[in-house]
Amino acid sequence: MADRGPGPMSDRDLDIDFDFFDEPETAETVEAQRVPRKPKGRRGPPRPPTGLTPLLRLIGLVAFAIFIIVVLVLWVQSCQGSSKKSRYQSYMTSIGQIGHSSAALGAQLNRQLTTPGVKLGALETQLSGLARQQQQLVDQANNIRPPGPLRAIHDHSVEALQLRTSGLAGLAVAFRDTATVKDVQAAGATLASQADRFIASDVVWDDLFRAPAKSVLQHEGVSQVQVPDSNFVSNRDLASSRTMASIVQRIRGASAGPTKGGLHGMALEATKVLPSGTELSTSTQTTVTVGLNLGFEVDVKDSGNSLETGVKVTLTIQQKQPITRTQTIDLINAGETKKVVFRNFPNVSFGEPVTVKVDVAPVPQEANSKNNSADYPVLFSLPQ
Repeated sequence: MADRGPGPMSDRDLDIDFDFFDEPETAETVEAQRVPRKPKGRRGPPRPPTGLTPLLRLIGLVAFAIFIIVVLVLWVQSCQGSSKKSRYQSYMTSIGQIGHSSAALGAQLNRQLTTPGVKLGALETQLSGLARQQQQLVDQANNIRPPGPLRAIHDHSVEALQLRTSGLAGLAVAFRDTATVKDVQAAGATLASQADRFIASDVVWDDLFRAPAKSVLQHEGVSQVQVPDSNFVSNRDLASSRTMASIVQRIRGASAGPTKGGLHGMALEATKVLPSGTELSTSTQTTVTVGLNLGFEVDVKDSGNSLETGVKVTLTIQQKQPITRTQTIDLINAGETKKVVFRNFPNVSFGEPVTVKVDVAPVPQEANSKNNSADYPVLFSLPQ
């Protein structure tokens, strides 16, 4: 029997062949298809759950917004405080300039009343001129617009200034009206009644303007702003009847001629060490214990029968490096004794004799000045 060649292949045969060549997936093949893993190492901080992140962002934004608001509020408050301080400072500067100018007019008045040789007509003209200048200051004060809490208090500063205007104008009239009054004491009383307005003006400025204004600044929280002072009367003796009578007598003496001006003279009565009160001697050396408050008190008397002004008193410690102090008595009545105090002696010489010399300058027309000065031997020592 002859061999048959290979017959035709069926679909089944093909399927068997392909199944034969297709190998099943092994473990190695599956492992190769997986995503490679990252090497193990130190893990970072755990990340918050996805739902918590928006909440944290919201809290941060709210906190930042609050911070901005606080900064803005503080900035606004700072600006408001600066603006308030500026308003008060501007007002105090304006009223202070007026008060200073008014005090300067008071100093002029003092000089004019006490100038030797002044005549009545010239004095009346000078007083009228001062009154006009003072009225201008009143007008300027009326035009100032103070901060609200100071409006009522500001009116008292104007009141004080107005009192000075009235006093100056009234004094000029009183000098004219008393020119023919023979009783010098009566004339002095009339003049003093006008000068009382100057003292009243200082009281009004201090008690009704300055003190309340300080309280307002404190209540409003305004610091480093000074309330100005303004003193029209530098020497209250000037407003006394006695002093005014002496001024009248002096003016009338000057009008009649220098020979009718009365006796003039000054005398050095005593010199004392402060604070002990030990009186120095011109003949015996005095041991002076030096403390922190070392000073000297000099008693000066008007030994004439005339009012004297501008009397200079000088004290000198005569040592290798001399120490000199000078003060001025603005006004002293006939027969009156005034005490002149000298302080601030930081570099006195210890353990060696020195001389403390006191000189009272002679006044115009003083015939005898032998009792105007004295030399005191002194030995300075340290406290035991």
